[in-house]
Amino acid sequence: QVQLVESGGRLVQAGGSLTLSCAASGRAFSTYITGWFRQAPGKERDFVARISWSGGVRDYADSVKGRFTISRDNARNTVSLQMNSLKPEDTAVYYCAASQCAGNNCLSPGNYGYWGQGTQVTVSS
Repeated sequence: QVQLVESGGRLVQAGGSLTLSCAASGRAFSTYITGWFRQAPGKERDFVARISWSGGVRDYADSVKGRFTISRDNARNTVSLQMNSLKPEDTAVYYCAASQCAGNNCLSPGNYGYWGQGTQVTVSS
């Protein structure tokens, strides 16, 4: 069982930066793939980024590539999402999720069994 709690979401101006954190508890979190997803009002939950248990493999959605960076600290059971050059279209509720998926399966929210409650990011123009 893994419990996840996100923090760091707030209102920020376009072009600004923000770091989201995901604090995990539970056994063997360091063995899980961790992903960030986001969901805007009236839209589906979309993949943003994911990181392997070792941190050696990272994938990003095309829309955030070059602007967002995912990282993890297994000693502290935390995963972070550094977001730079924010745009109004980045506005959404951001969720942290954990899975034991592999490969492209890790891009789908349906393959994640553990979720946080979400944190709101609002980017004003």
